[in-house]
Amino acid sequence: MTVSTDFISETGQFRAELLAYCYRMLGSADEAEDLVQETYLRAWRSYAGFEGRSSVRTWLYRIATNACLTAIDRRGRRPLPSGLGAPGDDPGDPVREGPPQVPWLQPMPSTLLAAQPAGAADPATVAVSRAGLRLALVAAWQYLSARQRAVLILRDVLDWPAAEVADLLATSTTAVNSALRRARAQLAGVLPAEDSVAEPADSAQRALLDQFMAAFEHADVAALARLLRDDVVLEMPPLLTWFAGRDNVTEFFARQVFPQAQFKMVATTANGQPAAAAYHCDPSGYQAHGITVLAVTGTGISRIDTFLDPGLFPKFGLPQRLPPGGTAP
Repeated sequence: MTVSTDFISETGQFRAELLAYCYRMLGSADEAEDLVQETYLRAWRSYAGFEGRSSVRTWLYRIATNACLTAIDRRGRRPLPSGLGAPGDDPGDPVREGPPQVPWLQPMPSTLLAAQPAGAADPATVAVSRAGLRLALVAAWQYLSARQRAVLILRDVLDWPAAEVADLLATSTTAVNSALRRARAQLAGVLPAEDSVAEPADSAQRALLDQFMAAFEHADVAALARLLRDDVVLEMPPLLTWFAGRDNVTEFFARQVFPQAQFKMVATTANGQPAAAAYHCDPSGYQAHGITVLAVTGTGISRIDTFLDPGLFPKFGLPQRLPPGGTAP
């Protein structure tokens, strides 16, 4: 084997889980992809000196973690609107734009995490890459310091032993356990109760997504309301305005969304959750509008996170424009 072939054989199988890890740390699909590339470039440059004192996987995670910690120190956290202020109390008021410098949380296309190199579709690796990716969870992690975030993800999501995490972060097991306790306590006041995020089977989620898309395309406020929990939350970055409660959310759609445009919805997935790409109608067809990610529970939709960024569509493998018939290729 050449050094190049050997490097690819040893490291390629971990790309998807490293992408998921970097996304959990950063809250940005774009930044996660960049840092995975940086991780592999650093690893390639130092591969000849790799002596095998740890596994290749641990070695790559150490490089990726250091890259993520540097990126977080430089850029800070990525919030959702609910992390920056109180919900709106009048769905008829004009919405407020967020400051242009805010680095908003981004959704992660599920297809990016499903991609595996040829011959490397190890079920355990795939499971690790998809675990703990719920959008609300990633948003909550943004409240933690960079090192607390790394400890919590490595210990609670990836199930690494405390001693291995301590070695990776060049600290003590006691410090890791202390950071983990603080991180868990901080998250307890941010995350919803576990029973409120319990997810139904995939078939039930897809059925509810289909109903949501149909209600949206027909501007059917009553049908939409039947799908929502009483405590549903609607967020729309980069807008600062957000709403809580079924009445406020449905009134906002009725007064400020449905009268403004006709929409075509295309099903997709993000963060392991049902999602839909919204296209708004204009004389030439349908233009990319935003990606909506749904949190679905056994009692209805608990969160609607709509990312009003047409630039996300290519990452989801979706076109910027649909023809007048509104059918995706």
